[in-house]
Amino acid sequence: MGRCMGQKQFLEIGKITNVHGLRGEVKVIPWCDSAAFLCSFETLYMDKGRKPVEVLRARIFKNMVIMELEGCTTREQAEALRGQVLYMDRDEVELDEGCYFIQDLIGLQVQDADNGRSYGVIRDVLETGANDVYVIKNDEDKKEYLVPAIPDVIISTDIEGGIMTIRPLKGLFDDAD
Repeated sequence: MGRCMGQKQFLEIGKITNVHGLRGEVKVIPWCDSAAFLCSFETLYMDKGRKPVEVLRARIFKNMVIMELEGCTTREQAEALRGQVLYMDRDEVELDEGCYFIQDLIGLQVQDADNGRSYGVIRDVLETGANDVYVIKNDEDKKEYLVPAIPDVIISTDIEGGIMTIRPLKGLFDDAD
């Protein structure tokens, strides 16, 4: 499956925030759906994807992940990694149908499925629990709109074409209603 232009090969997945214990383990805050997802990788990357690092062990600890990384065996070595962002290779993840990486959704042009009207560009994705919410910024009227990411509203998502088509709920873009 070819990657389209504009998609990043390496995506941010977490950040090393601290050391854990004396044997070189690091605490990682997940920047992904769950700590369990972060624990599923055998290889992660540093330096924006340029430097692979083997994950020897990973376990969940209070919404964080404790990791043992290859070549990091002392507290001093772990200390030197504090603040490093960890990346994953998108090719190592098989997404379910209809699932997308958030970083691929940011920047998509949002259009009406029925009349082609442009609503703006996706600037952020809020994870609310029940469903995600897309934050759409319209440069013309400088307004932000919140669109629920539910099948009734999201008609199609074309990452390669850079367009998402939606059928808005009544009143979503009409201030008068």
